[in-house]
Order: sequence, then C-alpha cells, then structure tokens
Amino acid sequence: MPESRLWIAGAYADPRGESTPVTSPVTGEKLADLPRASTDQLDAAVAAARAAFDDYRHWSTYERADLCHRVAALIEEHHEELARLTTIEQGKPYRAEALADVEDAASLFSISAEDAKRLYGETIPSSARNKRMFTFRAPVGVWAAITPWNFPLMIMCEFLGPALATGNAIVCKPPDTTPLACLALGALLEEAGVPKGLVSIIPGDGAVGEHLITHPGIDAIGFVGSSATAERIVRAAGLKRTLMEASGNGPVIVCADADLSAAAEAAVFGAYWNAGQVCCATERVLVDERVAPDFADAVIEASAAAVLGNPFDDATTMGPLANAPTAMKMDEHIADAVERGARVRLGGGRASGYPTDLYYEFTVVDGVDHSMRIAREESFGPVVPIVACDGDEGMLTAANADPLGLQAAGFTRSLSRAFAFSEGLRCGSVVVNDSTDYFESAQPFGGAAGTRTGWGRVGGLQQLRDMTDVRCTIISLDE
Repeated sequence: MPESRLWIAGAYADPRGESTPVTSPVTGEKLADLPRASTDQLDAAVAAARAAFDDYRHWSTYERADLCHRVAALIEEHHEELARLTTIEQGKPYRAEALADVEDAASLFSISAEDAKRLYGETIPSSARNKRMFTFRAPVGVWAAITPWNFPLMIMCEFLGPALATGNAIVCKPPDTTPLACLALGALLEEAGVPKGLVSIIPGDGAVGEHLITHPGIDAIGFVGSSATAERIVRAAGLKRTLMEASGNGPVIVCADADLSAAAEAAVFGAYWNAGQVCCATERVLVDERVAPDFADAVIEASAAAVLGNPFDDATTMGPLANAPTAMKMDEHIADAVERGARVRLGGGRASGYPTDLYYEFTVVDGVDHSMRIAREESFGPVVPIVACDGDEGMLTAANADPLGLQAAGFTRSLSRAFAFSEGLRCGSVVVNDSTDYFESAQPFGGAAGTRTGWGRVGGLQQLRDMTDVRCTIISLDE
C-alpha cells in the first residue's frame, strides 16, 4: 500500500487525531487507516496555496504547460500502480476500466496544457478615438475541488489539470472511502516539480468539505457529486465562484426506427460500466411502446455477455459496487418498482458466493413508469429500467419531466429525429446512436440550464474559461 497520509502543501503530513479505515469492496479487507485532517492542517493547506499562487500566477503559459506535460508523463509511467490502487479501493475491473481511468487522468493534464495556449483574449472597438481596449484571461486564485468516489483519480484530475494549466492553486478533497490513488499522485506532483504549497490532497468527510467551502482563503469551488450536496455547497459558498457538475438521470431514448440490437448493447454498456456508478449511466430507457417488448428481449440477450467477478480477472466486465449505501439504494429502488407493478426480467439482487455483499446481479426491469423511484432518481447501480412511451412526443415529454438533465442518448436512423431530440432535450450533452456513457477528456461536460445538474463545464477549453477570469484593459493613447 502507498502512503495513506494526507498530502498537504507539497508533502505527506504526519497523522493527527483519529483515523478512518479504508476498506476494499473487492475483498472486504482493510487497506489503510486514513488520518482525519485537523482544522489547523486545512488552514495550513489554504495558506500555503495562497502563498504559492502569488508566485505561480506569474509563470508563463508555456512554463505551466510544460509542468502539466511532466505530470502527465509521470502518471503514464506509473499507470499500472495507480490502476491497481483504483481497482482495489473502488472495485472497477482493472483491465477493462481502471487502466482507462488512469489514461484519462494523464490526458486531462496534457489536454489542459495545450488548451491553455489557446486561451485567447479579444480586442474590443472603443467609442473613443484615443482608447484601445482588450481582454485577457487571469487565474481566479485558490480553488477547492470536492470530488466523488466513482472515478476517484480521474475526476480529481479534471480539476487539477485545468487549475495548474491556468495558473491557479488548488486544495483537493477526494472522498475518504477511495483516497489511495489520489494520495499516490502527490509524490508524482512533487517529482514533476509542482511548486510546494500549490496543491494539497486532503481526503475527508463532509466536515472537511464544509470547512473549505466557507474558508475565506478559498476563492472558488469545483464540485462533482449529487444535486442535493451541490445545493448545500452553493448556499454555503455565497458569492464565491462555483463550477458544479451534479446528478444525472439523462435517459436513453429508443425510437421505433432504431437499430434495437445496437441500442440494447449501448444500454447494457451504460448500465454495467463501473457497475452503473456513473453520472451519465443508463439510469432509465424511454422506448417507443411499439418496440418496447423486442427491445427488452434484446437487452436481456446483450446482458448475457457481461461477466461479474473478481475485478483483477481479465474476463471480468463488472466488479462490486463501491460501498454499502449504493447497494442499499439499488435494493430499495428495485423493491419499490416491484411493489408498484414493474417486472424484474433479470437479476434484481445481491450476488452470492463473493467475498463481500457488494457484488450485484445484472438487472433488467420493464413495466417501469415515472411514479417509481427507479425512474425518478439515480439508482447508480447495474440496472436497465425500461419505460414504454407513446411515440417521439411521449419520450421527449418524459425525458424533460426529470430535472436531472446531464447527458442523454438517442437511437434513431432519422437525421431529422436526431436533431429534434438533440435540440429538444434539456441536457448538457446528447449522444446519438451510442451509449449515454460515451465520454472524451476534451468534451465540455455538464448540465443544462433549467435543470438541477449544475453549471459550468468539466473538460476541454470551456473548463479553462470557467476556471479563469476575463480581465479588461483600457489604454489611453494621449501623450
């Protein structure tokens, strides 16, 4: 096991006070004792970030880009160790998923490095003959990044890469349930030459996050997680800048003219990738009622190729759920659906014969309607809930009735339908003829206005804009 000490101001910090056990969902064994950060340690991390920012903000864009490329190279060099840590602490398959997570983490630094070189300003015509006006981008200051347990290293790097590329300092709070790969990154940041104090990595519970959110030395807050937590953060943050990527319940829409086999395979992938613990997973499938029975059969057939098991086995396509609350929510959602008249066609419960009770069966439920929790809330587990709808209009209405519009998918052979759904869905992204789980590191990912999915974007050039200020300079040409 690597260091389980906190990474504060560029060095591993000695434990203070009580510790929290980190337990593997794969085996049930205790992996480490994670010390709880004291208030003094949090204050020291923020103070160090402010001091380091005062120098780092003067680095040239190309100097910062070179630093990000060095971090990316070190992540790639150590990708196997980081992927193994991700698997043992989070549960996702090593070969099929964890290695890809680490590759994405590295790319978030290299993409940010290059995007920062294209973070241009503008010249603006002035009404006065002797004035010249232009804008440029400036770093905001000290960010706090609060990130979730489902992609622990990768999502933390979604903020770290853009922060370093744009001249910001950052205090990261990954979750205390999956901290090990995140903490291991600290040594690589030091080796890459990240200035001491510029970055701290302090896993912890809600109390750590609350202290950072309200800290006067924090200028801005980045968050990925649930809508309920996002709303609490925004209330506590006041006028601080926030970049929020919250819950998603964006549907898969299957039109009558869709390739049902392709749609079923994509729905299964979106439900079982990372055991469904993805904010853009297949949380609900809205199917034209004329093809709903055939689609349900195709989903069950496609599920047969999935393999539940030891995530270090190369044949495994899905490991355990990451924690007990997620498994419990799956239990509750399925029980509620059955009680309200839905039918479990496949799976529907905990799998037996595994080292922990977090291994969950591949699950398909049809006869679902929007009175059921499984359709209205994120299940965040390996389930395909099928909702039959009355044609295109019925599917679009049902999709937009839910306020968690993050990313949706639509399956159709019609270009007109594709544009109609792309423009009519209240989602930040719409994927046509592929899984809701489709993702690229350069994609501007986030929610849509009028939903409870947050604002701003993680990924791509747009995130660098969101993590910087627009500054305007007006120059008088008078002698």
